[in-house]
Amino acid sequence: MFKVIWIINQTAGNLDSGWGERHFFLSKYWVQKGYKVTIISGSYNHLFLKQPTIKNKWFTIEKVEENIDFCWVKIPKYTSTGFMKIISNFIYTFKLFFLTSKVIEKPDIILVSSMPIFPILNGFFFKNKYNAEKLIFEIRDLWPLTPMNLKGYSKNHPFIKLLSFFEKYAYNKSDHIVSLLPNTSSYINSIIKRKKEIHYIPNGIDESLGEKDNISQETINLIPKNKFIIGYAGTIGLANAMEFFVDASLMINHNHIHFIIVGDGYLKSKLKIKVAESSNITFIEKISKSRVQSILSYFDVCYIGRYKSPLYHYGVSYNKYFDYMLARKPILESSEHIKDQVEQSGCGIIVEPENSKAIVEGILKIYNMSEKDRIIMGLKGYKFVKKYHSLEFLSNNYLKIFNL
Repeated sequence: MFKVIWIINQTAGNLDSGWGERHFFLSKYWVQKGYKVTIISGSYNHLFLKQPTIKNKWFTIEKVEENIDFCWVKIPKYTSTGFMKIISNFIYTFKLFFLTSKVIEKPDIILVSSMPIFPILNGFFFKNKYNAEKLIFEIRDLWPLTPMNLKGYSKNHPFIKLLSFFEKYAYNKSDHIVSLLPNTSSYINSIIKRKKEIHYIPNGIDESLGEKDNISQETINLIPKNKFIIGYAGTIGLANAMEFFVDASLMINHNHIHFIIVGDGYLKSKLKIKVAESSNITFIEKISKSRVQSILSYFDVCYIGRYKSPLYHYGVSYNKYFDYMLARKPILESSEHIKDQVEQSGCGIIVEPENSKAIVEGILKIYNMSEKDRIIMGLKGYKFVKKYHSLEFLSNNYLKIFNL
């Protein structure tokens, strides 16, 4: 008899979606251990490469693999920064209350993954309605700290107060808390005024992605030949501080070094305008997860950046780390020292954040290394990600919680 897991995550995707595949990959391992998984996601995601096919006004069931189903909740389309994005969160939460065991099999375990945070109401409701064994709350980002630190919202802003209420509610009502960030225990316990165990289960990588799907010849033709490539692959959004990387491409005085940005995001058009007259940087459209390893094979060094912010002292869990490490590439990181995966593994160098000159100096430092030293650096990351961030390893950590 299978135990049933409901994963409530409005932004979850599968391999076709090209984004948000964490729970889909974890589910593949849970199924092997005798679980049946339904991932309850939104019908539209602005980061998806391919949107799901929706057949009903409320819930569309899609069977993607043996014992892994998606339940797509019909929500309106929205832009990445528009008000409709928040409206879609509320509509998703509202519609979930009408999801019944006639649509999908009733749950034994409910996992609510935030952000958005509002569906914790649904999780608590379903736990009581179906007498589920446990409710797990998973934190991918700390809200409302993220908009407060990155966008300057006051703690007294009405929306921040609303998020704060749901945050405290989620911490208190869940049976177990999982954080993708390593240093959140003290923060969470300060919110609920008591000590509660926080399980650290970060993002990871499906090692089979190393058996890469090749990028198209059209994409290959965009990559300059006989150049030293410093590349970024990921979302071009607020948290990535990409303007400093782009400025570095304008500052560097070396004909053999070329910058590449692969991906999409609401800041992309603004950055492209800034370098419209430059031949030193190339933008490439977002590609599917299965092709990321293929394009990384053309890079000599991979880039990650972020702002100076106390928010990051709680830790980070960017998927980019693991994509880069699996590709055995050295990493240049523009960041404060927060004991992240690059620092722990020694697979790259870290330069001061929000400093384009420091980025240029970091690039030149790696460029001037011997090929052997760059290979050794990249190999350190590969060994680290295989040991600590394989999805099989992370799925087993989740299984321990299921069995508590």
